[in-house]
Amino acid sequence: MSSSAVARPIVDTLGRPMHDIRFSVTDRCNFRCVYCMPKEIFGRDYAFMPREELLSFEEITRLARIAAAHGVEKIRLTGGEPLLRKGLPDLIAMLAKLKTPSGEALDLALTTNGSALAHLAQDLKDAGLKRVTVSLDSLDDATFQAMNDIKFPVQKILHGLDVAHEVGLGPIKVNMVVKKGQNDQDIVSMARHFKGTPIILRFIEYMDVGTTNGWQLGEVVPSADVIARINAELPLEEIEPNYAGETSKRWRYRDGGGEIGVISSVTQSFCHSCSRARISVDGKLYTCLFAGTGHDLRALMREGCSDEELSFAMAQIWRERTDRYSELRSLHTKRSTDGAKKIEMSYIGG
Repeated sequence: MSSSAVARPIVDTLGRPMHDIRFSVTDRCNFRCVYCMPKEIFGRDYAFMPREELLSFEEITRLARIAAAHGVEKIRLTGGEPLLRKGLPDLIAMLAKLKTPSGEALDLALTTNGSALAHLAQDLKDAGLKRVTVSLDSLDDATFQAMNDIKFPVQKILHGLDVAHEVGLGPIKVNMVVKKGQNDQDIVSMARHFKGTPIILRFIEYMDVGTTNGWQLGEVVPSADVIARINAELPLEEIEPNYAGETSKRWRYRDGGGEIGVISSVTQSFCHSCSRARISVDGKLYTCLFAGTGHDLRALMREGCSDEELSFAMAQIWRERTDRYSELRSLHTKRSTDGAKKIEMSYIGG
């Protein structure tokens, strides 16, 4: 299917374009982080998806190619833990060959817990991956091990970051989910550690994604408090976003020591500019991180639809999009607006 045969870039009912897509490539993870895959739910007997239900690399690439023709410029691979997907560099090599209608390469990135990064970084880079984002919730080993709940040590994550930097997977971002009473005491120490390095640290408000993480509003540390704590010791100033729809608000150190970001989907909704779609591990298209249902693109592909039919379906789903969950939650209840079951982050990707 040539790009000329596809519709022009699409916008939803609120005028938001589809700019980037996150593909979850596995629902499995070797961590049991308390805010995502708590061990009491995702225990030894938890039934993960059988391999035949997962999108194949060819199916993912087909969807990415059609999305690019519709204006998508960024592809991010997530999970679960994406580095657990066997042969992942092969998928990256396939995606790296795709182009936008203007002939530009896609911005191809990956979010990982970092546990296998040191081992795979060079292969990922050689395959065409541009950059990585690594989840790291504390530099204190006891705190970090309590949060990942499998006693995985901090030092192995830091080593993975070093290797990723050495092979050129940058700019590297580190995401810290801040949960009150668990790791918020480490906010400033994390900032100090990464200040003056090429790594961009981002603080994420603990979110009510899915229904299994026991989310409570009282455990949220507002991003404004995060900035205030850091600014009191390491003076900051706000800077402009890199692009329209960027989820992270950017701040830089006044002494030139780099920048940090805050992602505030609980206290400062950014629904009005959200340009992100998500495709689950089994091929359902979700138009919001907090969605309850998705649109089954895998079924269309496996029933033999043409590229034009698949393109039309993707465009129609986005054009009818009305999602603004965080905005409604923030305006009204600070919690789920309807009490409905939401899709787990491990299935849809962060």
